Amino acid sequence: MKILIINGPNLNMLGLREPEIYGRQSYADLCTFCERTCTDLGVACEVFQSNHEGAIVDKIQMAYANFDGIIINPAAYTHTSVSILDALKAVALPAVEVHLSAVSEREAFRQISYAGLACEKTFAGLGFEGYRRAAEYLVNR
Repeated sequence: MKILIINGPNLNMLGLREPEIYGRQSYADLCTFCERTCTDLGVACEVFQSNHEGAIVDKIQMAYANFDGIIINPAAYTHTSVSILDALKAVALPAVEVHLSAVSEREAFRQISYAGLACEKTFAGLGFEGYRRAAEYLVNR
């Protein structure tokens, strides 16, 4: 099994950006956590981050026939990107949405998740642990 892990805009700024919401660990720490989690589960993974919507869409499309599942934290694109939703629907791979923060407890504009409409499950507010649970879900489904 091979999992594609996609992280959206500003996640590369983890540890610097609003640490009271997103924590003090860096993006490199997140990548290491995801890679170790997948190794522990006996699966391969690729971790990808972009601040550009089109690059995320391109990566999702590339996943078709190359990956068995997708874990996606679309970040701010969660609430705005129909193109990411459409890409996830087009490749029709099992997908799980992850958010470091508890988005349901945040601002009103963060209550809609377009990407989540194409995902089988969402883990939010668990920090890095959400990525572990997403990987476990994909492995065990």
